Amino acid sequence: MLGGKAGRGMAGMKAAMDDQSVAQRVLDHIANGTTDVGQEVWREPVANYRSQERLAAEIERILRRSPAPFCPSAALPEAGSYVAREAAGTPIVAVRGSDGTVRAFRNACRHRGMQVASGAGCARALVCRYHGWTYNLEGRLRHIPHEEGFPGFDKAAHPLVPVIASECLGLVFVTQDSPALDDDSLGGLARLIAPDQRLFATAEREFEVNWKILLEGFIEGYHIKSTHPESFLPYGFDNLNVIDLFGRHSRVTYPFQRIKKLAKVPAQERRVEGLLTYVYHLFPNVLITVLSRHTNVVILEPLAIDRTRQITYTLTNGGGDDPAALAEARRDAEFVGTTGAAEDRAVVQAIQRGLGSGANEAFTFGKFESAIVHFHKTLTAALG
Repeated sequence: MLGGKAGRGMAGMKAAMDDQSVAQRVLDHIANGTTDVGQEVWREPVANYRSQERLAAEIERILRRSPAPFCPSAALPEAGSYVAREAAGTPIVAVRGSDGTVRAFRNACRHRGMQVASGAGCARALVCRYHGWTYNLEGRLRHIPHEEGFPGFDKAAHPLVPVIASECLGLVFVTQDSPALDDDSLGGLARLIAPDQRLFATAEREFEVNWKILLEGFIEGYHIKSTHPESFLPYGFDNLNVIDLFGRHSRVTYPFQRIKKLAKVPAQERRVEGLLTYVYHLFPNVLITVLSRHTNVVILEPLAIDRTRQITYTLTNGGGDDPAALAEARRDAEFVGTTGAAEDRAVVQAIQRGLGSGANEAFTFGKFESAIVHFHKTLTAALG
């Protein structure tokens, strides 16, 4: 632990703190005018944001070998539900089988390579729209139109090619390539997406920004006063965060001013819903933002050194099919999306434009940006 003027420090943790511990940490920081601080300063070479070779290594050796969230389980609510998109440059389709199990496959027909699904939906089978080759929900090839034109062709030997898929914490995880990067540090977390949370929006957008710059904007609160002076600062704090590190992952807590009322509540009775925002970073490229009335699962897919596709799944924070809960979630999501998110996008796009200025050989991440330091240390170690 670090002490000193900045406040209490952090040690690596196997699991994120519980809500009551976070609330107490925040109240202590408010009383003392402090915040969590890291243990070191990190200098990340600007070349690592501009190198084609570095990006190729990040995709091939990290993104494809990490068990990364592909979508929330709520995106696959019933047998036949599927989500198809590119992950780390590879077309992947995840589908819930008739047995309730989620499976994932390389999204390519075994005939001529056409994708067998696009977007999201629900179907009784996966059918290639080029020639009609048909696969069941378990990936087995079941039908070839005019099969007599393929004498001796063994359908059983040509299923869709599977990739590793699993469900954990309310998310569907996919690992594309072996050897997979081992990591059991999520085991100590509570469920991130609960069964009564409903998916109500999915969006894709491309940004002319390196994926790491886009990610960095989510996981530090040092910028709140300067970047969000009228949107978030009046409700929150300037540079007051609680930061958990667990395995390769992290969580940054952004408290609201109204959390002060918990000082009068017995510690064991404190509830933090609506009083703070949690931002989980699941290494390498996924963020889960738990806001007052909604939760976003944000996936950053690098397309080039200066281009990233952001896929966002937006869910209610509970309430099942209650219309009131859905209405609250929609209002909350609209406010966040039209205020703070737009401000953050403008900043990261400006950073991207500045990469080629020659002003910086490296970016310096200080002790208030310790979740970013943890990310770059972890990424560098995994590549090494």
